Amino acid sequence: MAASTSVIHRYVALELRRTYRDISFVIFGIGTPVLMYLLFTNIGRGEKNTPEWSVTAMVGLAAYGALSAGLTSGSAVAEDKAAGWLRQLRITPMTPAQVIVGRTLTGSLVVLPAIVVVLLTGAIVNGVHLEARQWLALTVLLWIGSLPFTVLGIANGYQLSAQTTNVTNIVCNLLLALVGGLWFPLSEFPGWLAALARWTPGNRFAELGWNTVNSTPHSLTGTLTLIAWLAVFGIYAATAYRRTGRTA
Repeated sequence: MAASTSVIHRYVALELRRTYRDISFVIFGIGTPVLMYLLFTNIGRGEKNTPEWSVTAMVGLAAYGALSAGLTSGSAVAEDKAAGWLRQLRITPMTPAQVIVGRTLTGSLVVLPAIVVVLLTGAIVNGVHLEARQWLALTVLLWIGSLPFTVLGIANGYQLSAQTTNVTNIVCNLLLALVGGLWFPLSEFPGWLAALARWTPGNRFAELGWNTVNSTPHSLTGTLTLIAWLAVFGIYAATAYRRTGRTA
């Protein structure tokens, strides 16, 4: 067990170094949700420009940053596959399970900066005030709740070519964020779209954060919906990885 953990730890450390050397990820993966948050909360003087909206948008854009960063991990998988890196991993002592766990842990850790930077922007720039326990719970729940999107991105990376993965992840990113209500409140949606949004992983993910800042009990239905999506994406990832093993 200790040896297995050590192998995964070294693999994760390697992948994190490779990720943070990618300047485009740092700029777009972390900078974009921060810029969108500042635009959504500081442009114009409409009735939306309120402390309540600053908190709601902060959670939505932190969730969007986590979603985006999680999906981006799949693009790295596809690039590794095209470069032959996955073939190299298959001849190392690492088992397929260790590779998948290591890649998922890497994707999860990459998500954290995107969450933390948006939350810091809310606190410093927009003066968002929460209790210490709420800040901590918000960060942890958004981090853990982003796992389905990391798995989805990895699955796309195993299943598709590098170019197709990038396009697919961008489309998934935009659809999950828009339909999930991460950019605009569901109250502004048509009734049928708001009802549909309640079953999407993006909405149930952000709901974890909104419930935390509003001190509202977490919905069992919402939690189970998010777990169900994680299971679906996990099956997709396992199937795609096995298929890659037969072709790589």
